[in-house]
Amino acid sequence: MRILITGCSSGIGEATARRLLTAGHELIGVSRHRPALAASGIDWIEADLSDPDLDPAEWLRPELAVAGVVHAAGIMHTGVLGRRDAQGAAAMWRLHVEAPARLLDALTRQAHPLRRVVLIGSRTQQGAAGKSDYAASKAAQQGLVRSWARELLSAPATVNLVAPGATDTPMLRDPARADVAPALPPMGRFVTPEEVAACVAFLFDDEARSITGQTLTVCAGASL
Repeated sequence: MRILITGCSSGIGEATARRLLTAGHELIGVSRHRPALAASGIDWIEADLSDPDLDPAEWLRPELAVAGVVHAAGIMHTGVLGRRDAQGAAAMWRLHVEAPARLLDALTRQAHPLRRVVLIGSRTQQGAAGKSDYAASKAAQQGLVRSWARELLSAPATVNLVAPGATDTPMLRDPARADVAPALPPMGRFVTPEEVAACVAFLFDDEARSITGQTLTVCAGASL
């Protein structure tokens, strides 16, 4: 399957790209920075998906025949009430909500049908102090997934959300989030990007063809 994956240059996106390549899929990667695995058979597109003027239709050529999508691109801006980062909130909404919406809108106009769509969300969609705008943008993804799953039933295509808890990625170690440091999950370790990637890869298997409109939470017990 030819899969378009965003945020492929680091963290969960990079781990997922590696896992999908190993599974034999053809990948088109979209990111701001050139991924280290660009030499491994991934067709890379340089793009900033948080750009409000970006039109994916300009680089989604018909011959690409994209059958699957993983939207893993993400950013986090934090701030408690009274010190809210309005500019950061707008950037998160553009990247987490508007970007996948524009992407799916363009891809559903192509001649080649979509078969699998996976958005990387966050367990934080349930709410977290100091992360209200981030949580809101991630919670909105669940609305997108549930709606698109209904719209694409006749394709037939599956649309799902993988929602990790605190995952050991560069975002986790970002000094900018020092005021809202991640809590260690009850299992005593952070989730690894490879664990999240394995869940995404499963959703692209034939055995997952009846799973759609669902949220798979990977949190090392943080939701219990």
